[in-house]
Amino acid sequence: MSNEWGPLWALVGEWEAEGGLDTAFSHAEGKVLGTPYSEKVTMKPFGPVDNGSQHLYGLDYKTAMWRGSEDNPFHTEVGYWLWDAATGEVLRGFVVPRGITVLAGGTAAADATEFSLGATLGGDQYTIGEGKYLAANASSLSYEVTITVADGTWSYSETTMLKMKEFAEPLHHTDHNTLHKVG
Repeated sequence: MSNEWGPLWALVGEWEAEGGLDTAFSHAEGKVLGTPYSEKVTMKPFGPVDNGSQHLYGLDYKTAMWRGSEDNPFHTEVGYWLWDAATGEVLRGFVVPRGITVLAGGTAAADATEFSLGATLGGDQYTIGEGKYLAANASSLSYEVTITVADGTWSYSETTMLKMKEFAEPLHHTDHNTLHKVG
């Protein structure tokens, strides 16, 4: 049964991490800071979803991240990871409640323990959509993530290129973390 989810099967479950690092512009400090964070992720399998002759298997996911001892998360997202065995395509579609949606994609082998996905603003297939405020103040030009799976853990390293009014050149906003299976 796990073969139907290809490389996504290793991500099924409940995950937690303490060692994340968010490198981003801080409006309060007026500079780029590296901020440690903790994280909780839940990934639940579903499928198949049929589109004509296409058969997708996926993960319904939710994640939240906290800085230090804050009660409220500074970042949340909900979405889906999808696997198309016929083409080797991996998709990640998610929404962040700041007025942004992302459909990132790439290809991988069914037994891959590392794969990468990407999206660009206005991309033909893998794309980023954003509201007016973000478009004017912190537009996401591109998004790239690499996932690495190991025994009982998975890691991500992601970079979002932002066009911000505070900088003449695009800013590399990066996040990385290693999550440990807890359920």
